[in-house]
Amino acid sequence: MTTVGRVLSSFDDYPIHQTSHPVARTGSSDLNHYDRYFFNGYCRDQGADDSLYFACAMGLYPNRHVADASFSVVLGGSEQINVHASRRAPADRRDANHVGPVRVEVVEPLRTLRVLVDAPNEGIRAELTFRARSAPIEEPHFFHQVGQRVLLDYTRLTQFGRWEGWIDIGGHRHSCSPADTWGSRDRSWGVRPVGERAPTGAPVSEPQFYWLWAPVNFGEFATHMDVNEHGDGRRWHETGFVVPDGEPPVAVDRVEYEVGWRTGTRWAQRFELDLVEYGGASTHVSLEPLYDFHMAGLGYGHPEWAHGVWKGELEEDGERWTLPVADPCAAHHVHVQTVCRAHSSGAAGEHEGIGILESLVLGPHEPTGLTGILDPA
Repeated sequence: MTTVGRVLSSFDDYPIHQTSHPVARTGSSDLNHYDRYFFNGYCRDQGADDSLYFACAMGLYPNRHVADASFSVVLGGSEQINVHASRRAPADRRDANHVGPVRVEVVEPLRTLRVLVDAPNEGIRAELTFRARSAPIEEPHFFHQVGQRVLLDYTRLTQFGRWEGWIDIGGHRHSCSPADTWGSRDRSWGVRPVGERAPTGAPVSEPQFYWLWAPVNFGEFATHMDVNEHGDGRRWHETGFVVPDGEPPVAVDRVEYEVGWRTGTRWAQRFELDLVEYGGASTHVSLEPLYDFHMAGLGYGHPEWAHGVWKGELEEDGERWTLPVADPCAAHHVHVQTVCRAHSSGAAGEHEGIGILESLVLGPHEPTGLTGILDPA
């Protein structure tokens, strides 16, 4: 058993303090304080049987003394392979970049990062380097209360990039090059629900969460949007950017969209997006869904490997799912990133691209016709 008492660590030698306490002591005592990496990557040619989508997440929950990580691969759109690991969080943040078989290395801050995986039990090994094609986007701050409780209070950056390296699946190596493997990453930190579910006192509202997030790569630029909405459609968070290569991201005035749900699911069948600039010009993006990556493969809502849950000093496991899953409205399968072909028109011109639409829709959403907690369209 590790005794947690000493809080001075190697990072205290750097001028990075945000409070009067050592770096290892968080500015908030909230158990749900977290700090997280997320990455995804995908082949530009998604028609091939060996096309890839991969994703990685690593989280630190200092007030829970837990760190965890997952790596997941979808091959040919038909099978998702997941690797999970969890450990006691290290006292020194310098040692917080690895959990079991998964490691994240910052080679050049905000430019180049590396993801390494060595999980022989699941037949997965990888050496992947993310190189930014854009400056990082600082999304508007997320803050959301339910009654008197702060549910969300965090910052996230999103960045577009290209990948190089390889993934070995069961002895078969898949090469990734910057020309044919694009993706995005995010970093977020603050407070969001993690760990074991705890009593919250008297109910103040029906469960409801509506979230769409769509980073899309085109040849010489990218587009980005997200929205959070209440059940009646009132929007409480919005992000919209057009991101030219080699230039600062351009924030737009507003985001407009239309989504149609696939019958029997809460996943998108069609999605149309307009990024409306302050002068009135608009970039239109239409997304054509190809297949779904289940975020539970990275721990999001996973019944056994949810974020921040204490599993032991060091535990590892994994699983495989055939796609599409048979129970799309099961709680742990509702949250997906849908891999999509993209087409742009309007102010940005006519271009073909590839990206994802992430959706997590719980509870009713009147504008798009959803009712109940997990009732399908």
